[in-house]
Amino acid sequence: MVDEFTQTLLGIMVAVIMLGMGASLTPRDFYLALRRPYGLAIGVVSQYGIMPLLGFLLALMLSVPETIAVGILIMACMPGGTTSNIFTYFSKGNLALSVLMTVTSTVFGVILIPLILLLYAAALDLEIPREDIIKVLIVLLVPVAIGMTLRKLNPNAGAVMEFLGSILGAFFIVFIAVTWVPQNWQFLLNTTAATYVAAIGLGVVGITIGYFFATSLKLHPRNARTVALETGIQNGPLAIAIVVFTFPPEQQQAIMAVPALYSLFIVMTSTLVTFVFRRANTAAEQKLPDGLL
Repeated sequence: MVDEFTQTLLGIMVAVIMLGMGASLTPRDFYLALRRPYGLAIGVVSQYGIMPLLGFLLALMLSVPETIAVGILIMACMPGGTTSNIFTYFSKGNLALSVLMTVTSTVFGVILIPLILLLYAAALDLEIPREDIIKVLIVLLVPVAIGMTLRKLNPNAGAVMEFLGSILGAFFIVFIAVTWVPQNWQFLLNTTAATYVAAIGLGVVGITIGYFFATSLKLHPRNARTVALETGIQNGPLAIAIVVFTFPPEQQQAIMAVPALYSLFIVMTSTLVTFVFRRANTAAEQKLPDGLL
């Protein structure tokens, strides 16, 4: 359960994170991306093709309760988050591609997330308040647009906001660890192993599939690492915000279990993956060409 104060603080934090995400881009970045859309198209397919299907299969195979299944689907349908940008940087990936994929998947998400949730929820015979989710997504696009405008009008202020959003995105994991986890400790102790498998598996399997998907398309190794991280690292704060602002209090605890656990474990998973990626012989890699391929 999330009390009123925590709910308000959560909303402010997510808004600042989205503001920082928008401040990382200008309209010109989208124009350049659309001139060579191959990389972005791969990202959208990974984000809204691979991950929702993975979430659906996990919910189906693990035979979890309905509320947990809803949490799995919501988490799997989320766009990329600022955390993926941080790990892309440390993994020697293509940071420009990572940021563009994150923001693009967020913008596309207003349309794709409700549609995909409706499709898979119907297949699992689950109830999801689609209209409420659409409202939350539209509201959260406002700070993204403000951030982009701020970056265009004042690059220095935009850069500061981008940094603040990224830091807050990382801090959000700590926030969940020190607030939601202690309040729901007994619930987590009684949570089935299947829920933990789903929460951890979304990240581990998502990153793995994303990497092999990118390499099968013969992307540059730096871009393959980027697509892998963008595929497996979802926007946990957005998923938690959707649960808090669209579901009744009596359902929040169970539905939020997967997004909360995912947010905690994805940091550990991504750290291990970063160590693996950094061991790659980057000196032997050909120079990354201009563009997003």
